[in-house]
Amino acid sequence: MIYRFVIVSDEADNFKLQIAIDSTATFMQLRNIILDSAGFSKEQMDSFYICDDEWNKEKEITCMDMGSDTDEDIWIMDDTQLDELLEDEGQRMKFVFDYMTERFFKVKLKEVVPGKSLHDPLCESKVGNPPAENVDIADFITIPKIPDANNIEAIDKSEFYGDEEYDEDEISDFEEMDNLDSDNYKF
Repeated sequence: MIYRFVIVSDEADNFKLQIAIDSTATFMQLRNIILDSAGFSKEQMDSFYICDDEWNKEKEITCMDMGSDTDEDIWIMDDTQLDELLEDEGQRMKFVFDYMTERFFKVKLKEVVPGKSLHDPLCESKVGNPPAENVDIADFITIPKIPDANNIEAIDKSEFYGDEEYDEDEISDFEEMDNLDSDNYKF
């Protein structure tokens, strides 16, 4: 069987790849054709994630065994054929190519072509330019605003307490706790 995948990026609206690959090829072969087609390096750690219909990650297929202490199955790209985990048209994956910033391509199994095979993966079409392979991590970090401790009245208490309708009277009186008979409680 031949699998046809469509690969897009939320970062680059005009970017789209269409990849044809044999269903018995490995996830590593799919990874390599995606990276080659996008012009990206193969030196970075990356992973595929099988996703549900809402693009929520369900199962990871990684470049190498990171030695995690989990009971879950570990799927390695070199050891896992596509048809072991993919079989239905419309299945979705994320290909995370940048772990530091969680940047990824959306990968969708567009078509399954039975009765045919393909020796080498093929980029059937490429439209537009991919997003930048590397970005400055500082662009992805947001630093929270720290209130001016010298001007206590200027502090937005709703932001500080996380509730715009914060009511100071809702906090119980701690003096009541001193009156509790501690002999009735076993700690």
